[in-house]
Amino acid sequence: MEDKTITPTLNSSNVSASPESDQEVLKIWGHQPLKGHVKISGAKNSALVVMAGAILCPEDCRLRNVPSLVDVRRMGQILSAVGVKIEANGDVLDINASELIDAQAPYELVSQLRASFFIIGPLLARLGFAKVPLPGGCAIGARPVELHVRGLQALGAEVHIEHGTVHAYVKGPNKRLKGAKIYLDYPSVGATETLMMAATLAEGETIIENAAQEPEVADLANFCRAMGAQIQGAGTNTIVISGVPKLHSVDYSIIPDRIEAGTFLLAGAITHSEISLSPVIPDHLTAVIAKLRTIGAKIVTESPDILRIIPGKIHTATDIETLPYPGFPTDMQAPFMALLTLSEGDSIINETVFENRLRHVAELNRMGADIRVKGNVAVVRGVAQLSGAPVVATDLRASAALVLAGLAADGVTTISSLQHLDRGYEQLEVKLQKLGAKLQRVTEGGEAANVEANAEAPVEPVRSGLK
Repeated sequence: MEDKTITPTLNSSNVSASPESDQEVLKIWGHQPLKGHVKISGAKNSALVVMAGAILCPEDCRLRNVPSLVDVRRMGQILSAVGVKIEANGDVLDINASELIDAQAPYELVSQLRASFFIIGPLLARLGFAKVPLPGGCAIGARPVELHVRGLQALGAEVHIEHGTVHAYVKGPNKRLKGAKIYLDYPSVGATETLMMAATLAEGETIIENAAQEPEVADLANFCRAMGAQIQGAGTNTIVISGVPKLHSVDYSIIPDRIEAGTFLLAGAITHSEISLSPVIPDHLTAVIAKLRTIGAKIVTESPDILRIIPGKIHTATDIETLPYPGFPTDMQAPFMALLTLSEGDSIINETVFENRLRHVAELNRMGADIRVKGNVAVVRGVAQLSGAPVVATDLRASAALVLAGLAADGVTTISSLQHLDRGYEQLEVKLQKLGAKLQRVTEGGEAANVEANAEAPVEPVRSGLK
């Protein structure tokens, strides 16, 4: 495959622009057993922030294991808008941020991608100023940028919001941020990552307390360390950053996507199929694996980076409360709810992270689920079977929940609003097809979409060197 610079054109079937996805639906013929092995892609949430982190380096950066997703393309376009050069070759991105320009990221892109706000930290660290529109993304909650802003102010930045754009700049002759002690009122992943990047080039020491502990935070820290940053404690609730004057070139691989891995474990469970997956980092899936074992499934570690699910004949109800890592991830709440609709007994799901993350309940109920919601709590009463129905994806992880429900349902399930699915799962339908699922992306008029256009990624066992 030839190198190609990322452009605003999204021309792959799997990374189609929203208007194209709006015109497509995913048809799933349920009750097909799955079998085989699936390759897990690089972590979306790591790739996006590491791409932003490349702004910190004035030299070449090579990122490997980058998933081909709408959100990754959008982030590439946002970086290009501020002068970053990006070339894509398969799952490898070559990034050069040696010539940043005084430009504001386009609102039409930022409004579609929450992670775009990450660029404010590294831009401020490199240039001493930044202009970033307030972000968008999935409508699953408010997710304010207040923690980011207060942290940047603690580092010495002047920050104000005007006409929907955040303006930040550093006073003084050298335009460098200054180290500070920052306590986060909530362990926000985004705020932790923004402030950690900003502090890498600051003068002196920065301590972030009540920091997010997610694996993606640790991955960003490892990336920055590989460029010469001095960061300790990433993956714990206290991160210490000793600022350095400059970072250097790096060749770095993104960690596997723990949410995609969890989704495929659930696909095996809900279809009562034995499948394996790699590369994975099992420690990143501790909470999900524990819940799967609680309901009666077996998870076998075949090697340090290969997991196999052996589903139980009967799955029983369990309770879930979403929490920041290492608690049960909010991104797995909707997919796990799909499995619990077919588990024996009553399950209680308490969504504590995002206030609007139960909108998939109505769609699951359309398929015959028995779920009642009060506030951010859902009571799931297991039913004997689901029935295929036309349903609408309301956000990224809700999309995955509907795909899982469709795999287990009687008859045909038709899922619309696929633009959400394409934001976070690389080649999901292709990978499922190779496991034996019967599903197809078609235009609303019934014509089959070209789901094989991007089906180069192998799904045979792959051993990973990632740690």
